[in-house]
Amino acid sequence: MTALFLVLIASVVIIAVVVLSPVRASAHCDTLDGPAAQDGRRALATGNPNHALKWIDAGHEGELLEIFTLAKAARAHGQEAQQVADRWFLENLVRIHRAGEGEPYTGLKPSDGSIDEKVLAADRCVETGTLRALDGLMPAERLRQLEAPLATVLAHRNYDVDDLDAGRAYVGAYVSFVKLAEGEEAGGHHVHAGHGH
Repeated sequence: MTALFLVLIASVVIIAVVVLSPVRASAHCDTLDGPAAQDGRRALATGNPNHALKWIDAGHEGELLEIFTLAKAARAHGQEAQQVADRWFLENLVRIHRAGEGEPYTGLKPSDGSIDEKVLAADRCVETGTLRALDGLMPAERLRQLEAPLATVLAHRNYDVDDLDAGRAYVGAYVSFVKLAEGEEAGGHHVHAGHGH
């Protein structure tokens, strides 16, 4: 009877750990050094919120602009206030961006190197303008399917920061390309199980 009780307790603990453990997505837009946070920092540094606004839909502009204005005002009250204000702004930027993707917001993650290598390679592809960084990480046929999406990203890359429609077009193309590179089909389904965004 005691052994059965211990097995039952152990089973409950294991189930609780599995159910309550957060699922780590391979997305990098929710990390401190991800592209959304980098643009959020650029917005705070330059005073131009458009660097950040391109990461959210037009329907949430007012919410983020209010947060941006408050964060800018708080930054003037010393280094500690600036750190808190910056973090608050970045948290909200990423939260609103994730909601726009239909993804849950689980907090702004540290840069701990747990990002899927395909996602990191996709970023290098955007930087270099070629798919070489993804070569060897997927079959050649799949790599060829990424040529047009990468071309779309590159076609939208040089936009005027004050043209939010153009900025959002770039972000849309970029996010789509990265998701495809990590294994998600155009319709939102993953090619291989186990990859999350």
